[in-house]
Amino acid sequence: MATITKKELIDRIAESEGHRRVQVKKVVQKFLDEIVNELGKGNRLEFRDFGVFETKLRKARKAQNPKTLEPVAVPEKRTVKFKVGRLMKQKLGDLTGAAIDDEAGDIDEMNDASANDDDGAEEAEHDHQPGETGHPSSANAGSHAEGGGTPS
Repeated sequence: MATITKKELIDRIAESEGHRRVQVKKVVQKFLDEIVNELGKGNRLEFRDFGVFETKLRKARKAQNPKTLEPVAVPEKRTVKFKVGRLMKQKLGDLTGAAIDDEAGDIDEMNDASANDDDGAEEAEHDHQPGETGHPSSANAGSHAEGGGTPS
């Protein structure tokens, strides 16, 4: 499995869309910065059919040092959670031939929430085809999400 960097994605977009690399880089970086800013404010970011980014507060807990077996206090921390969207799940499944884990069935919950959204917002989102970048909320969010560790 290959690792694709932000630079490689910028180069691909610039070449395929006929824009200068510097312009594409500014737009992509601004988009990623805005995602980080919104998540920092505690906001949920929904990119229809792509997925949802949201922050979760992980409670403080007791862990154990595996070498010394001593108890360790792990403080609470904010992490970023990504829920795979319907279209991404479908496309990844088609490409790989394997089922895509949707974080313990959150896809059904997310689709139910999307169905209950305001119709006006839904119409505005559907004016763009998947993958179009006419609006910042229709592009890939990148990897500025912090987190890690094991779920508690």
